[in-house]
Amino acid sequence: MTASRIGFLVWPGTRATTLALAEEALRVAQHVHPDVMYDLHFFQVEEMPSNAAWRLPGGSLVEDSLEGLSRLFLVADEPPRAVSPTLTAMLKQLARSGCQLGALSAGVYPLALLGLLDGYRAAVHWRWLDDFIERFPKVVATSYLFEWDRDRLSACGGLAVLDLFLAVLTRDHGAELAGAVSEELVVERIREGSERQRVPLQNRIGSSHPKLTQAVLLMEANIEEPLTTDEIAQHVSVSRRQLERIFKQYLNRVPSQYYLELRLNKARQMLIQTSKSIIQIGLSCGFSSGPHFSSAYRNFFGATPREDRNQRRSGTPFDLTTPSAPADRG
Repeated sequence: MTASRIGFLVWPGTRATTLALAEEALRVAQHVHPDVMYDLHFFQVEEMPSNAAWRLPGGSLVEDSLEGLSRLFLVADEPPRAVSPTLTAMLKQLARSGCQLGALSAGVYPLALLGLLDGYRAAVHWRWLDDFIERFPKVVATSYLFEWDRDRLSACGGLAVLDLFLAVLTRDHGAELAGAVSEELVVERIREGSERQRVPLQNRIGSSHPKLTQAVLLMEANIEEPLTTDEIAQHVSVSRRQLERIFKQYLNRVPSQYYLELRLNKARQMLIQTSKSIIQIGLSCGFSSGPHFSSAYRNFFGATPREDRNQRRSGTPFDLTTPSAPADRG
């Protein structure tokens, strides 16, 4: 069996963890299954300074060094400001040759700078998302963990790098191997690319108002047995009217509406990720009965819990063409 040649093009300042997550997934796959073969190559965009915290693997780029790769991942943990003419020519030639181009963390920036992500979906870390959207309007930037759009792959960074490479293993060798690798690495569960990044609370609610933050944290901690608006107001030491005014001002909804949407989004996540019954999920998300849960779910998402679960289960595992739009609400 011919080994798949995979390259990693690494920018200075890349953290060891980002590269290690990708490399370890592929190396463990070869360890647990002798028929799996990956030929890994590492290249440095610039030579590392002698006082660097850790030494990047691989050597400097030379002409033709990227030829013959089936996939090349650009790896950076801070957005590179420019791409040299020599590297530009090499990357564009790779794209023309049919090589799959990937980006880990801020590696999406050089691909976007060269127009190699125009018309593609790309996962961008929440910290850079607004900047990236403004600078590269031709790229469909998303807040998902990772994206696999035709011959372009991207992971937002952090542990999403491992999620992407488990998807690579699934696509290359099947879900059984990816499951074996995740068990070897003691990964609790394999996350799909369509899951959204866990954005810090202040960024998610768009406000640093301390009372609002306290109230939302209380809601998130009390999903199964929801608190009343009066109880939340009492816990954060404001009147009910003050709390409603704060939510209306910053989130454009009353506390009860935000709380309901929070519970419904949690329910949808459980429908997708667990095998629990619909009744169990409804009860664990604070709904008193099956009909109550089903009605609220349909009113918010446009489908009943059963319809939503069946539709998602009937789709292909890594077909990420249809994002889950309601997750943006609340």
